[in-house]
Amino acid sequence: MSRVGKKPIPIPDKTKISYENKILTVQGEKGSLTRTIHPEVDLEIEDGVMSVTPLTNNRNCRALQGLTRSLVDNMITGVTAGFERTLEISGIGYRAELKGNAIILNVGYSQPVQFDLPEGISASVERNNIIKIFGIDKQKVGSTAASIRKIRPPEPYKGKGIKYAKEYIRRKAGKAGAKQT
Repeated sequence: MSRVGKKPIPIPDKTKISYENKILTVQGEKGSLTRTIHPEVDLEIEDGVMSVTPLTNNRNCRALQGLTRSLVDNMITGVTAGFERTLEISGIGYRAELKGNAIILNVGYSQPVQFDLPEGISASVERNNIIKIFGIDKQKVGSTAASIRKIRPPEPYKGKGIKYAKEYIRRKAGKAGAKQT
């Protein structure tokens, strides 16, 4: 049985939830999110607590119970607190700048790279080398951060590039030098 799927989801006071025809809508202080719920699971809302129940007791349905519970919990967290991802740029001359709804990255290419932020995602740049990405949809925030990191991933010799804030880069030793005979 799914241990994650069995946990009830507490619903905060300022959050409005509507569930009709397998479509869940969550509205909160930061915005609104909508998701279609899989036909093999169902949601029950009682006394400020939501629970996910499988309709059958097979392995696939139990897995969907845990997945659906995590997705719904992330929706509620997103509309109440939001999600944030932090990226760090390291390298001589590497920097970022925010212009409107786009991030301009100078990361060692011949031209600056412009990254347009998707709808529902906002960003801030601190000290020219720290990018913070905000949003209410956890999947969008994560994929946006991954797309920005993909522009110049950190390299293993000097560590130059764009990395997540708490990411550890395994460093390699450089050339040992030519052997003299």
